[in-house]
Amino acid sequence: MTDKKVIIAGGGIGGLTLALTLHQIGVPFLVLEKSRAMRPLGVGINIQPNAVRELFDLGLTSEILDTIGVSAKEWALVGLNGKEVYAEKRGLDAGYKWPQFAAHRGELLMLLYRTLIERAGGESVMLDARVDKYLKRPSGEVDVSVKRSDGSRFQISGSLLIGADGIHSAVRAQMHPDQPPIHWGGAIMWRGTVRTKPLRTESSFIGLGTHQHRMVIYPISKPEADGTVLTNWIAELTIDRNEGWFEDNWFKEVPIESFAHHFEGFRYDWLDVPTMLNKSECGYMNPMIDRDPVATWIDGPVALMGDAAHAMYPTGSNGASQAIVDARVIGAAILTQGLTPDALKSYDDQLCKKVSELVLRNRSAGPFGLLDILNDRCGGVFENIEAVISLEERNEFMSKYKTAAGFAIEALNEAPQTIPRNAKFRQLK
Repeated sequence: MTDKKVIIAGGGIGGLTLALTLHQIGVPFLVLEKSRAMRPLGVGINIQPNAVRELFDLGLTSEILDTIGVSAKEWALVGLNGKEVYAEKRGLDAGYKWPQFAAHRGELLMLLYRTLIERAGGESVMLDARVDKYLKRPSGEVDVSVKRSDGSRFQISGSLLIGADGIHSAVRAQMHPDQPPIHWGGAIMWRGTVRTKPLRTESSFIGLGTHQHRMVIYPISKPEADGTVLTNWIAELTIDRNEGWFEDNWFKEVPIESFAHHFEGFRYDWLDVPTMLNKSECGYMNPMIDRDPVATWIDGPVALMGDAAHAMYPTGSNGASQAIVDARVIGAAILTQGLTPDALKSYDDQLCKKVSELVLRNRSAGPFGLLDILNDRCGGVFENIEAVISLEERNEFMSKYKTAAGFAIEALNEAPQTIPRNAKFRQLK
């Protein structure tokens, strides 16, 4: 007889959040993670207030999160001449009930992993276990084929399978065998960290330049005794798409001098980008990619979440946040509809269309669209921003984006908990 449990393919931020959610409400589960060891990989990441709310509801309080990162205070866009285009407060300072949170991605991942092991035990996660295909049973359950790094295989069965296995998802590939290849629009990102003095506020997220040629800079730690913070930077450049890209360039370590010259002109009285880059030990290069949306994230007792469902450009800092929200919505659906395909359909109905629209919005620049408008009107250089883009137009643009991304202040502050406090799962008969 099939165990009544949820099989989670992938132990990234989304998969671990789902596991913690299922443990919270009393649903049996097993995480299958392809890595042979959990490691704190990645660079900076921003978690929006709508997702921080969900982490708080999982017991990951502000005090806990503050041990691995910092609350954001400001979001600002700056033109090519170094002058402010738009700025707004973020998180608690903006009136949210929850902060916006910036941290090293790997530190957040390891916090989720340690918390899960502490709460659910080491047997809740199986490492060196890559899900490569599934088979739906007539009875409604699902058989899952799992491959080890040594080539051996085994099979496990459950009530539901959730594909949280990233942009290269095997679960998605089987669900949508005719999906187009990964989409690349021509943008290359170089990412890294460096210790610097904070810019603008103690914790400002800064976008600088144009949509085709820009820097993103924000701190991911509190100041040390010398006043410096660990600063995450992203250097982006759109190139001729005909030059192509290759998978061996994924998160490839490269010397700073191989790309810093593209940003030589980014020197201002408050920031010297080339100097900042050259203080970094190295950079990591990867193409800015996403996937075309699909019509549905479900196939009976199988569902996609996170990057497997909606890999998106990082322009809006929505990827990890949405994966966290996905996990909580799945948990809420299981609470009301049991370990059933109907629960997954409810999740799909609630999020698939809306988030697919967000994927395309981020592909077309997301909140950085203001820099596109600026570039079209004045080439990114101006004396008086009000004469180029009025404050009313800037505010309206950002308000529409925050609504689309699910973190409009009033709506989020007034929204009920995704999962009610102390809610527990009762298996439907």
